[in-house]
Amino acid sequence: MIHFAEIILPLSLQKNYTWLVPHDLLLHAKPGKRAEVVFGKNKKYAGIIKRIHQEKPEGFTPKPILQILDDTPIVEIWQLQLWEWIASYYMCSEGDVMQAALPAHFKLSSESILIWNEDHHQDLPTLSDQEFLIAEALEIKKELSIGEVQQILDAKQVYPVVKRLTDKKICFIWESLQETYRQKKELYVELHPFYRNEENLEKLLNEWSKAPKQLQLLLAFLHLQKTEGEILQKDLLKKADASATQLKGLVDKEVLQVFKRGVDRIIAQPKKIELAFELSKAQENALQEIKKSFQEKQVCLLHGITSSGKTEVYMKLMEEYLLQKKQVLYLLPEIALTAQLIQRLQACFGGHVGVYHSKFSSNERIEIWNKVQSGEISILVGARSALFLPFATLGLIIVDEEHDTSFKQQDPAPRYHARDVAVYLSSSINGKVLLGTATPSLESYFNACEGKYGLVNLSERFGQVHLPEIEIMDLKTWRPRKDAAQTIFSPPMVQAIAQTLSENKQVIIFQNRRGYSPYWMCATCGWIPTCQHCAVSLTHHKAKNKLSCHYCGSHYPLVHTCSACGNHEFLYKNIGTEQIEETLLQIFPTARIARMDYDSIKGKHSHEQLIRQFELHKIDILVGTQMVVKGLDFEKVQMVGIVDGDSLLNFADFRVNERAFQLIEQVSGRAGRRLGQGKVMIQMRQVDHSVIHYALSHNFHELYKNETLLRKEFGYPPYSRLIQISAKHVKEEVAIQLIKELYRSLSNYSKYIQGPSQPVISRIRNQFIYEIWFKLPRNTQIIQKCKHDIQHAIQLILQKKELRGGYFQCNVDPF
Repeated sequence: MIHFAEIILPLSLQKNYTWLVPHDLLLHAKPGKRAEVVFGKNKKYAGIIKRIHQEKPEGFTPKPILQILDDTPIVEIWQLQLWEWIASYYMCSEGDVMQAALPAHFKLSSESILIWNEDHHQDLPTLSDQEFLIAEALEIKKELSIGEVQQILDAKQVYPVVKRLTDKKICFIWESLQETYRQKKELYVELHPFYRNEENLEKLLNEWSKAPKQLQLLLAFLHLQKTEGEILQKDLLKKADASATQLKGLVDKEVLQVFKRGVDRIIAQPKKIELAFELSKAQENALQEIKKSFQEKQVCLLHGITSSGKTEVYMKLMEEYLLQKKQVLYLLPEIALTAQLIQRLQACFGGHVGVYHSKFSSNERIEIWNKVQSGEISILVGARSALFLPFATLGLIIVDEEHDTSFKQQDPAPRYHARDVAVYLSSSINGKVLLGTATPSLESYFNACEGKYGLVNLSERFGQVHLPEIEIMDLKTWRPRKDAAQTIFSPPMVQAIAQTLSENKQVIIFQNRRGYSPYWMCATCGWIPTCQHCAVSLTHHKAKNKLSCHYCGSHYPLVHTCSACGNHEFLYKNIGTEQIEETLLQIFPTARIARMDYDSIKGKHSHEQLIRQFELHKIDILVGTQMVVKGLDFEKVQMVGIVDGDSLLNFADFRVNERAFQLIEQVSGRAGRRLGQGKVMIQMRQVDHSVIHYALSHNFHELYKNETLLRKEFGYPPYSRLIQISAKHVKEEVAIQLIKELYRSLSNYSKYIQGPSQPVISRIRNQFIYEIWFKLPRNTQIIQKCKHDIQHAIQLILQKKELRGGYFQCNVDPF
């Protein structure tokens, strides 16, 4: 019987393809294993086997699988089902999901190998110098990798030379899959077997007469052996203050032995379950209500105000699932949050806890992947990508700060929302999901009010601490002086910061714009420097002394002459975190001030170090973007300042009020979490805005009531489903034609379509953008049919020659 395999490749393909399973590989070919296959002419890929079947494809003869790369599946069956659902719901390919899900080293790289052609008839002396060098090396070695060719020529750009050699039939190219994961190995030291006998060792020490440094090294080894057992070479040399040469002398005398052994890149702590705290009465009631809700519903929303102690409730739930031998996934919106949380979790659960996020290397990610699959890690803390790990016994998913926009993947595909994927995943594996937040998303709260989710409220702060006082600074009544300090900070805010510092407390200053100045403008004609590749103004970064584009990452030298009028005077417009940090240093020269934004914490451990310094009160004032307001817990923060409250309200987005309230409430939640009532000061002009009234009274329910009325009237989520389709091309006229073709193809959905139109940012990375939006009713059949019709129309449009080079981007639930 002939068998075939449907295989997912890490490519954005419209469908999965089929390969023949050779008879000798049939017993080894299982879903979830990697298979080496040829796709196209000679390109090799490591794909994931999705299913084995006996349905011969029509119209072509499948190529055979070359080899099975794994002894056991690296991807579970439920993961393959999850990939299929994500691809279907978010209108992408399973290859896109595979790219996002697997650590890079599982996606084996295909390296080009140059093979010597024994039958060539080219006279080598007629070749160019570079060609001759490669041909001579090939004649000796018979094959060379591209990396070896680069070394021989001492150049990176070698493909023109390779092409000329292949054109002359001196060699041909083959693709070879390279396993890129390497187990980390360390050098260990042990006694030679002869001296493991105490009599022999004693005789050696008594008769030692020369080489005192070697004797000192040996004695240090014996001491470490008693206290620590296994001894790393680097630890021994450091402890004995010895050199590698002295150690080699002992090895040559056959006293010691050095050997290599594989080790974990991430050192695990001893496992334990020790929760050294008691829940308050309110927390205990919330815990019992959550457990009761889980008896009836798959998902429960915990609406707990800031500093109400939600994390302690989570930890009690984790304890129960661990005792049931179940795994827990704890999702956080920002990597920065993991640093503080992981310390608390490891103090209670030790080696049961693991972390997974984008700052880890590819090798470290594979080790965590394997530990999760084997069940060695029971509690996994991570950002949204942690959803793709191969859990063996996943029982509970906690989505903390469930309202946060960081849970939504924007680029590249799959553009999934981790909260919604978690809800689907729990239903497929019969697990539970706990959504926790002080400021629920309107969709989640709507689902709870409709009875789809359970709802538990935790409405008092831990330790009976009061919610912070919020004070609004009306900038319309304040005339700033020309100096920078008075331009950015009103006198009441400066006074409040000074008062807080005098009490030996800490301050957080929030401004959701990084850089020094979001844009600068010619003082004469108003000309603003913009990016050559994007339709956006450039941000001035004073630390780098450059203008930067925050969309494509391009950097430009500072502009000193206006391109429009030739004037040399420029004005800073708006303020970024760099400028705020600089100004605070001028006002408070003795204060210890730090900045927390994307530019300042790029290193692997930089965010952990910064948070740790702030916790230890080595920093007095922390300036930052949204990173500083997402769930962090600092004991001595007594005041929080929002420099530009109006910027939170000035977005062309139907969610602007919801997002502004969430940010203000989350920012205010960082103040006064332990030592008395905190204070929040907001500088703004729109002091009568409804969102400000809700924030002053911490009244989420009134916000929810009014926002849902408006959304129902205008047909926005949660009363509808949105799909955004963007057409992109380097030529604007082609981008327009693409979007018009799509609109015409889907004219039967015209009553649901808004557009075509240009977005606010109309060009990014040289691609002009036009878009249409589908506002669909909450009807599963209509939504699924519309998605199918959109994808079918896109396929037909992109087949037209005149539209080549263009592409469409689908974004389901684009918020």
